Amino acid sequence: MTPVSIAEKSAKDMMAARENLSFDVETVRDYLFGGRTNWKTHKKIEDILKSDPAFDKSQRNFIGRVEAYERALAITNRLVELQRAHGWSKQERGQAAFILSEVLPITSHDVAFEPVFLGQASPAMMSEYWDLVSNKGIQGCYLQTELGHGSNVACLETTATYIPEAHEFDIHSPTLTSTKWWIGGLGKTVTHGIVQAQLILPGGENAGPHLFLVQLRSLEDHTTLPGISIGDIGPKACGGLAALDNGYARFNHVRIPRTNMFSKFAGVTEDGRYIRPRNPKHSFGGMMYIRASMVTAGGWTLARAITIAIRYTTVRRQGECDEHGLERQVIRYPSTYYRLLPILARAYVFIALGRQTLKEFTTITERSARGDFTKLSEAHAILCGLKVLVTNAVVRDLETARRALGGHGYSAFAGIGRLYADYLPAVTYEGDNFVLDGQVVRAAMKSYHAFMSTPSSPLGLHSSYIRLLKGNDPKPVLKEPTTTTIWQNSNSIVHLLEWRAALVLSEVVRHVDDLDANANQRLSKAVTDAFVAVKIGEMITGLDALPRREGDVIRALYHLYLLTTAEDALVDLFSTGLLQQSESRDRQLRLAIEQQCSRLLPDAVGLTDAFSFSDWALDSALGTFDGRVYEEIWRRAQLEPLNQLGNTPGYYESLRPMLQEGQKLTKRVNSRL
Repeated sequence: MTPVSIAEKSAKDMMAARENLSFDVETVRDYLFGGRTNWKTHKKIEDILKSDPAFDKSQRNFIGRVEAYERALAITNRLVELQRAHGWSKQERGQAAFILSEVLPITSHDVAFEPVFLGQASPAMMSEYWDLVSNKGIQGCYLQTELGHGSNVACLETTATYIPEAHEFDIHSPTLTSTKWWIGGLGKTVTHGIVQAQLILPGGENAGPHLFLVQLRSLEDHTTLPGISIGDIGPKACGGLAALDNGYARFNHVRIPRTNMFSKFAGVTEDGRYIRPRNPKHSFGGMMYIRASMVTAGGWTLARAITIAIRYTTVRRQGECDEHGLERQVIRYPSTYYRLLPILARAYVFIALGRQTLKEFTTITERSARGDFTKLSEAHAILCGLKVLVTNAVVRDLETARRALGGHGYSAFAGIGRLYADYLPAVTYEGDNFVLDGQVVRAAMKSYHAFMSTPSSPLGLHSSYIRLLKGNDPKPVLKEPTTTTIWQNSNSIVHLLEWRAALVLSEVVRHVDDLDANANQRLSKAVTDAFVAVKIGEMITGLDALPRREGDVIRALYHLYLLTTAEDALVDLFSTGLLQQSESRDRQLRLAIEQQCSRLLPDAVGLTDAFSFSDWALDSALGTFDGRVYEEIWRRAQLEPLNQLGNTPGYYESLRPMLQEGQKLTKRVNSRL
């Protein structure tokens, strides 16, 4: 019998992993994409992109920062050309950008500049600028963060002083630390910016931060306009976001028309009188949209990483040998699947949750546009919590997935390193996570006091758990055999996580004048976990619309998410008395996680196939669909520019002299012996 090579065995292992799936991959795929119609649109767009040389990925690991930026501009231009040629909607062009998974300078325009225009521009401003904005006749960014201030918007230093006799605002950066900093697309790309600045009224009154449209560069030759200093802030950590020109800007008394203030909700009259907004939360809209989008984006980022990790650990064999002399598949080790399958579950949850969150946020913003702000503060708080939860989880999980790849995971060809470097700033942009925790806590405290004073008052999106503190539902205390059965029931875990949030909140209220340093983080996590758990309960109910097999496998993933959330909350569950101290209490939970992972393991590859990443879209040597990872690593290594050189660069200048001197010294030593 001719022995099978390791490379051939890898392909056979991948085929075997797909032979006995318990579900139909296409049905789960359609669920992930929100329907078959969406999938077909996705596939049609991907086919167009794959055949276009502008989107070739073969060299992107070998180019420097300038080349990466130029490539990103070419991709951006080609995307817009394709949008016009094929009549793509904004959503379809966004789908194309999602499929490409490239860092593009246009991103700030799409996720911040356009939404702020739609949400806060006056009718007159929309009439003057919207066609240019939507047709990419101008490129924009959102200038909030400064060198000295980020999340603390109230203390931004940039000023916009109204000059009534000229009907203009004077935009000024009074200090070094007032320099706008970290702004995506600002360094080289954009023509206009939405500037967050302190509104200074005639007489010196500060009306607080407001938004202003400022032209930054000429529309004729792209040169920087007078009074403005602009540049790129330099390379980022780990080489991340190399193609994005995060920039800085300083303003030296730059004049703009009064009508360039975003005045849908607040404004300044010609004579300098301030028109106050009906609700000060109106300015949340832009960031709320970004944070709502981050849930889905985080889920799909995890989907890429976990597809690579599960496929590679399925074909990688290492360690123990079976009776046929074959080493064990890495994914079969409990230490591997215990790490990877919960990541798979989080990817599914974040994708579905993000789609639901965006839908709810759209409804809230539509109400706000009609003057109904009743849900705005509540939505702001839970989106802050979701931003913290999702970005923390994704950053952690990306590194966990990379480590599961072993030594090859450090190669750029693996693909996860790039995902990690590009996603890493998510935990600090649009608000540092530890700061955002405070927003969640303040909202929780407000809801608590309102409900306790008026129990009949309705509880909102993020605060339904508070009902448990003043209801007829006694606190569950889990004893044996209760703890051996509760972990099998998703609704029971949802209820437990709601109780955890209620009791942690109650504790914070009792000790509000003497809180420990981590109280905000614990409460924010408990509140957000409870919100997500309730949403998962709703999503599980919605699975009844799917065929049984497909509903069961997704239900198993959602249940695994709830189990691992409970495991992460064990300290709270014990400290609040929801679990009684015992050696077996947490063991039962971990055994339940093990059982759920074992159940899902045979379907793991199929569940990643449902994400439907082509090899071109995934761009990972270790995540190839056919499992031939070693051939692909070898092929890519041959593309390395160093391997194209016939000689060693620097040999005559540096390496040869060192070698020759070392050889001479060795001869001298030997001659003395």
